[in-house]
Amino acid sequence: MVSRSYSNLLDLMSGDSPTFGRGGKKISRVATVAGVLSELDDETSNSVTSDAPSSITQDRMIIVGNQLPLRAHRSSDGSGEWCFSWDEDSLLLQLKDGLGEDVEVLYVGSLREQIDPIEQDDVAQTLLETFKCVPAFIPPELFSKFYHGFCKQQLWPLFHYMLPLSPDLGGRFDRSLWQAYVSVNKIFADKVMEVITPDEDFVWVHDYHLMVLPTFLRKRFNRVKLGFFLHSPFPSSEIYRTLPVRDELLRALLNSDLIGFHTFDYARHFLSCCSRMLGLSYQSKRGYIGLEYYGRTVSIKILPVGIHIGQLGSVLNLPETESRVAELRDQFRGRTVLLGVDDMDIFKGISLKLLAMEQLLTQHPDKQGKVVLVQIANPARGRGKDVQEVQSETYETVRRINETFGRPGYDPVVLIETPLQFYERIAYYVIAECCLVTAVRDGMNLIPYEYIICRQGNEKLDETLGLNPETPKKSMLVVSEFIGCSPSLSGAIRVNPWNIDAVAEAMDSALVVPEPEKQLRHEKHYRYVSTHDVAYWAHSFLQDLERACRDHVRRRCWGIGFGLGFRVIALDPSFRKLSVEHIVSAYKRTKNRAILLDCDGTMMLQSSISTIPNTEAIGILNNLCGDPKNVVFVVSGKDKNTLTEWFSSCDKLGIAAEHGYFLRLSRDAEWETCLPVTDFDWKEIAEPVMKLYTETTDGSAIETKESALVWNYQYADPDFGSCQAKELLDHLESVLANEPVSVKSGQHIVEVKPQGVNKGLVADRLLVTMRQKGMLPDFVLCIGDDRSDEDMFEVIMRAKGLPSLSPVAEVFACTVGRKPSKAKYYLEDTTEILRMLQGLMTVSEQAAARNASQVASTRVIIDRE
Repeated sequence: MVSRSYSNLLDLMSGDSPTFGRGGKKISRVATVAGVLSELDDETSNSVTSDAPSSITQDRMIIVGNQLPLRAHRSSDGSGEWCFSWDEDSLLLQLKDGLGEDVEVLYVGSLREQIDPIEQDDVAQTLLETFKCVPAFIPPELFSKFYHGFCKQQLWPLFHYMLPLSPDLGGRFDRSLWQAYVSVNKIFADKVMEVITPDEDFVWVHDYHLMVLPTFLRKRFNRVKLGFFLHSPFPSSEIYRTLPVRDELLRALLNSDLIGFHTFDYARHFLSCCSRMLGLSYQSKRGYIGLEYYGRTVSIKILPVGIHIGQLGSVLNLPETESRVAELRDQFRGRTVLLGVDDMDIFKGISLKLLAMEQLLTQHPDKQGKVVLVQIANPARGRGKDVQEVQSETYETVRRINETFGRPGYDPVVLIETPLQFYERIAYYVIAECCLVTAVRDGMNLIPYEYIICRQGNEKLDETLGLNPETPKKSMLVVSEFIGCSPSLSGAIRVNPWNIDAVAEAMDSALVVPEPEKQLRHEKHYRYVSTHDVAYWAHSFLQDLERACRDHVRRRCWGIGFGLGFRVIALDPSFRKLSVEHIVSAYKRTKNRAILLDCDGTMMLQSSISTIPNTEAIGILNNLCGDPKNVVFVVSGKDKNTLTEWFSSCDKLGIAAEHGYFLRLSRDAEWETCLPVTDFDWKEIAEPVMKLYTETTDGSAIETKESALVWNYQYADPDFGSCQAKELLDHLESVLANEPVSVKSGQHIVEVKPQGVNKGLVADRLLVTMRQKGMLPDFVLCIGDDRSDEDMFEVIMRAKGLPSLSPVAEVFACTVGRKPSKAKYYLEDTTEILRMLQGLMTVSEQAAARNASQVASTRVIIDRE
């Protein structure tokens, strides 16, 4: 099945057909020379506004990661050819087990090794045919800026809560490194575009290295089925907001359909950033969290990754493992082993663990000679001064502890820096009584999961250790509360790694816990880890991704914005832009017209410094009101005195105030109420409650109307204001339960008003009034911009086919901006609305001129007679 999409600009320019599919043809190189691409995508790759749905069942997942799950080396036979094999330790390879045998998996990523440009085509062809891997070849200089620069010096420290307060603490923001990051993401996007069939394939992007990749893919394919999983922590908004490109990264992630996190804390921080920086709110429905973003629902997934049980089991069964366990058993006979396995970097807390061990031996002398801490230190993934400092501090602390508490044949701390085979590490898990993870910040950390499975062991290892296979297994964990796996390990002893005394006491507690308690804790952990493995995680993510994308074919999509500000608007198929020519044509041929116009955000910009309608809007209203075929109403949430002042020069204009509670048919008419409400005693109950929340919420205020009370928190802290609004809503609903009012929340408001009051009342009243006057409406125009206007749209759309409208009536319900709405039409902004109304005004002026001319001609004829 050949991909129907491609983005090789050279092919396009030359007029050649694409040369890459799922067959055996060569892949074109996307970027094999050093250089930096602009943030603004090349305009030759235009956004696709409508991808034709396919009838072929989807059966492929494209997994995109920074590195392909491969190992590479030069052949030893003298030919110098590259040899490749699967990297069994790679998560990207392991997750394949959860996708099902019927799902074809294709990998896109870079290689650890640098491939000479003249070899790249052959290597790419080999990897595609043999491993279904598509390599992205990144020039060395560009890769260094991307990975060791922006990823490891800026994103990685920041996501682990390290601010660049000085040059030594993480890297200061460097625009050239950011451009390199964007460029590499663009290269990855081009590789995905070469192989994707957008209507059928799912794309799963992994980790912080590729956070802007979703924007490039969404720009090319508006309906791409795209998931993203972040394997690192996501910092709190106070940390994240210091990043100069914070909005670009957030908007890029929101171009995904599903965004996954290990813990609720990480997801909560992301949602808080979206709220504070982009003004987006989230909702939870039936257990699923979703962000509404330009008509698309971006789903949030919270599920920690698991381990590959089968791989661990196979290593546990190896003879080498059994032999190594026997060696370690003899080496540490008579002593209790505590185990730490960490990378040698600043966030893993190795030095804090060593200090806690020192404290334990100091405060509990009886442990000296009996307890050994084995610390396996894996090489750091990054590089720089901070890694060297961690190494120096670790060496010094180990030396001091061993000199102070050691004796012939006994070292309290065994530091292992040499790379270990996987089976050797497994052997240490098997003989360790307790595993210690004291990272100060870590996205997930699977060491405790591996330890639990290894402690379950097997019959051969039980025999080696002299254990009764019928006896329940046991294990103990001391884990930092700042790592992603901590919430799922409810039987572990959780510690604050910065509190050395508390960690030392936890280590002591782990050693003295009764055997039955150790067994119960192990059984609880083993049950969770064995059922929530990597296959379960991958399968669950794919299920949620399918659910998040199931409406793609049904929705109409538009791409808007430039560069990394690009986003897609997804709307109902029947929702379309209002054509000025179409509505003017309908306006010309109709005789009884009803026009309903919202005020704020429709006739006047909400962002404007001026708070009153401009002279242009007033002039248009006066002209439309002057046409005898028209009945025009302005509908607003403002109070009647404000609206009277604003539209004092419009003598024939109908006005509805306070969302329809008050209504006036013309300037000379009296104000009347749409609902007969006489009891407002509920205000005496509601207002004191609102005042209480106003006093405790800085930036909030109460707006008092004749028919309603509104608590506004637009200028309060977004998170605190939202939290207070929910509390206020519950409080008011409780104290006003027996009152004839409705309590509703809106955009930064909580409002209390009489039951039944909404803008739909005005639409109903207008249609009834016109019918009573013998003016059966054959043209209805209703324009609004927010949720309160949806009631008007609902009324006029429901009236189609009813006696309140002419059987041939043309109805135009129009919202401002492309967004989900009950309206069937939209216009982009206030400028377009005024331009459209000017078109209607011109028709009315021309009709008035013709009438005046006909009247003048009639008078001339009469005078002659």
